[in-house]
Amino acid sequence: MTTQAAAPVRRSPFELFASAAAALLPMSVLLLVQRLGIAAIFFMSGRTKVDGLLTVNDGAFELFRFEYALPLIQPELAAYAATYSEHFFPLLLLLGLFTRFAATALLMMTLVIQLFVYPDAWPTHLSWAGLLLPLIALGGGKLSLDHTLKIP
Repeated sequence: MTTQAAAPVRRSPFELFASAAAALLPMSVLLLVQRLGIAAIFFMSGRTKVDGLLTVNDGAFELFRFEYALPLIQPELAAYAATYSEHFFPLLLLLGLFTRFAATALLMMTLVIQLFVYPDAWPTHLSWAGLLLPLIALGGGKLSLDHTLKIP
């Protein structure tokens, strides 16, 4: 009785690439990149609204009086809330601490911006939501303080 050697399994270049990508880019790395990417967007926006460490500047107040005018909230309060939120929640994402909460807060900010400030900027806001929604669903991943502290 003769046994034939099994023919080598041929894999397409795409399958090889997909396997390599899955091995080199585990979910923990993908979530870290998402956290850092969306945190940078909001943090850099927050930095344009302050002088020094956290002094809300006159330009920010002007923006909230005219360009970012929101219904039902005073411009000064909105300026403080948005500016501090753009610093605090990205810091939480950077650390991976209370990731789901921070991502949800930034998603709510994104929705407010979309609905009341820049309704035509939906492609940008959709890309932000694309970074935030997996963080809400999956948390910060293994490379986060949430994982270290066992925070769901």
